[in-house]
Amino acid sequence: MSILKLVEDRPTPKAVYNWKVYLLAAVASCTSCMIGYDSAFIGTTISLDSFKDEFGFGAMGDTERNLISANIVSCYQAGAFFGAFFAYPIGHFWGRRIGLLAAGLVFTLGAGLMLGANGDRGLGLLYGGRVLAGLGVGAGSNITPIYISELAPPAIRGRLVGVYELGWQIGGLVGFWINFGVDETLAPSHKQWLIPFAVQLIPSGLLLIGVVFIRESPRWLFGRGRREEAIKNLCWVRQLPENDIYMIEEIGAIDQALEEQRRSIGIGFWKPFKAAGTNKKVMWRLFLGSALFFWQNGSGINAINYYSPTVFKSIGVKGTNTSLFTTGIFGVVKTVVTFIWLLWLIDQVGRRNLLLVGAAGGSVCLWIVGAYIKIAQPENNKSDSLSGGGIAAMFFFYLWTVFYTPTWNGTPWVLNSEMFDPNMRSLAQACAAASNWLWNFLISRFTPQMFSAMGYGVYFFFASLMMCSIVFVYFLIPETKGIPLESMDTLFDIRPVRHAHGKMVAQLRENEEQFRHDIEASGFAAAKMGDEQVEDASAEPKFA
Repeated sequence: MSILKLVEDRPTPKAVYNWKVYLLAAVASCTSCMIGYDSAFIGTTISLDSFKDEFGFGAMGDTERNLISANIVSCYQAGAFFGAFFAYPIGHFWGRRIGLLAAGLVFTLGAGLMLGANGDRGLGLLYGGRVLAGLGVGAGSNITPIYISELAPPAIRGRLVGVYELGWQIGGLVGFWINFGVDETLAPSHKQWLIPFAVQLIPSGLLLIGVVFIRESPRWLFGRGRREEAIKNLCWVRQLPENDIYMIEEIGAIDQALEEQRRSIGIGFWKPFKAAGTNKKVMWRLFLGSALFFWQNGSGINAINYYSPTVFKSIGVKGTNTSLFTTGIFGVVKTVVTFIWLLWLIDQVGRRNLLLVGAAGGSVCLWIVGAYIKIAQPENNKSDSLSGGGIAAMFFFYLWTVFYTPTWNGTPWVLNSEMFDPNMRSLAQACAAASNWLWNFLISRFTPQMFSAMGYGVYFFFASLMMCSIVFVYFLIPETKGIPLESMDTLFDIRPVRHAHGKMVAQLRENEEQFRHDIEASGFAAAKMGDEQVEDASAEPKFA
């Protein structure tokens, strides 16, 4: 099977898979570059000697130093938690495009504020800037996956939402290596640690430039009653005329989904809140979407992202520069396997299988790493180089990265972007993004204390959570690859969950055949009626 072979829900013109839909996804995914970079650079920047010297870390005890480090990292997640919810009214009333613009502006303001911090002013500007940047990325994490999924043809929806995850990894790759670069090329100084903070302005600047040229989501326009503009945008994205049978089918499906919403949930700002509190199906899906991010963070990924020097030190890696280099390799591995996930795995293997395999393989790797640390106690190793066991532990750590990154890293975002009705999608994505940032905040806030108190037990803790996630996914999460957004309600009603995708695909193909048969039959009837009218016109007139 070709790496780019498409699994389609219906015959799809090749024009649909055009450069425009990829460009729109890439521009919107500048938000994830902001997130990825911020997640990666901060932990290694605050470990630079120049940063520690400027803010007096050397005079602090371990407890105070861990507390300040945790506060610098975690106030960003706290801002992101609230930003995810603030994006809901913006996305509902003003649209996805304005929401992306607002996210970029707020993040840029926060990044600029951080640049004013120094030893004399203290950490106040840094804290304030981190909160504002968090508000921006929280809003972006809500709106971007929705915007991309609403534009995407079903066969490549996973791939396009995966562009969001790819942006995250590219930003992270730069964030992991930036501090190695400044540590290698610049002497310790104010400028040395300030450069990584300044680089934050690049992805937000690209977003602000790109958002000027992108089109509003057609599905959002349909929901707001702006039908002509919606059809115009949809035809522009699909590169097909309005009367093409593919466009007729897609517009009809959107109209049908909106009509179903009016009957079940209702159209309006407060209707999703009412449905979330009264509709059991909606409540259940909100729980599933939010719980996915609990299990994602339960893998330990954000403990590693934010405190990678601490993690590698626990395995036995010594020296700031060596730790930064090892962290950079971690970023390279994540980015490479993300490309594989994006181009092939997400739309070929599917969401459900990826989560199951990733959790099983990742759990085994963490058990092995934790066991090595317990037995070998590398913190007592006097050598500056890794032992044979330490090298093996590093191998299994990188193998854990290979299991985790193309599975749990981006797949929960894809699932949450596609499993809700259009009118519920903004609120549901807000809840999912807020869930991500809540668990993200807790992990980033308490990781230093966890390593101090638990040592090797941290790895066993995360390995156990990955094992538990297998049970959750197997019994509760259906496969969604290739299923149109308008058919998600039916998919989640099918039991047992493990057979839902096959049954749904068979039903869609049956509906497609019936629709085309009806179109052909109506065309034949119209042609026959036209022939009869021609015959009547040519016949001699009849008089009573």
